[in-house]
Amino acid sequence: MDGRKGAPRHVGRKLTEKEKEQIIETVNQERFAHLPPAQIVAILAEEGIYIASEASFYRVMHSAALIQHRGQCKPPQEPRKVPILEATGPNMVWSWDITLLPSHVKGMWYYLYMIIDVWSRKIIAFEIHGQECGEAAAKILDRACKEQGISSSSLLILHSDNGAPMRSMTLAAKLDDLGVGQSFSRPSVSNDNPYSEALFRTLKYHQSYPNHPFPSEDIARQWVNEFVAYYNNEHRHSGIKYVTPNQRHIGKADEICSTRTKTYQKAYDLHPSRWSRQIRCWDQPVVVRINHPIRTELKQKKS
Repeated sequence: MDGRKGAPRHVGRKLTEKEKEQIIETVNQERFAHLPPAQIVAILAEEGIYIASEASFYRVMHSAALIQHRGQCKPPQEPRKVPILEATGPNMVWSWDITLLPSHVKGMWYYLYMIIDVWSRKIIAFEIHGQECGEAAAKILDRACKEQGISSSSLLILHSDNGAPMRSMTLAAKLDDLGVGQSFSRPSVSNDNPYSEALFRTLKYHQSYPNHPFPSEDIARQWVNEFVAYYNNEHRHSGIKYVTPNQRHIGKADEICSTRTKTYQKAYDLHPSRWSRQIRCWDQPVVVRINHPIRTELKQKKS
């Protein structure tokens, strides 16, 4: 026998053309049209019929272009691309989301809509409503853009998760009207919207957050208004070297951090032996990203 690769040879277990045709006729029967080969061969065996193995069914169906989605459930979808956003200044990337605030009626909630600037961490706008809807989302976005002087030349990107208000046609129309781009997280990936997630955690773990439901929507709005004033003007954010979001948003953060650096340098010059390494770096982060490209590539390689 010629043992060279590609040489013709006889394979005793090879299916005949007639057997292949029988497999194709069988899988195309109405009762088998929605079933995979694993179930088809099992049913045939119960009826005392053996045509070929399950693997042979797959091979023949594949060669006949019959391997495709069967049934009414959705076929596997291609994974969505990882959203990669970058901000080097205020009003370049906004992130927004909705969280629930408990009401005095069991099972009913107040919906807190909140927009945050990714670069400065400043809360740009918020509203409280009794339901989730695209109209409310469009309203808060329109107001926020007017207050921040956003125009079509601003190249602002609005990032969010995949909730119904975020995907609504009403919001999409408003975004198009304002010239604002839109970006979405991948489904069920909270890390794709980290700034809004972190903001809501800070809000609900703040010492002033009530340990009982809000008696009314007005009281809830009053509390959130006070929190926003504190967060923007007093909260020292670790992600921006412990300046307040408002200080960074209006451009005062670099001056503040420069003063800190001079203070540390003076202390170092007085007693250099007390320092085991260089003075602390107070420089502001120049670029803020969602899903840093390098880190994303490393994660994909590890997985």
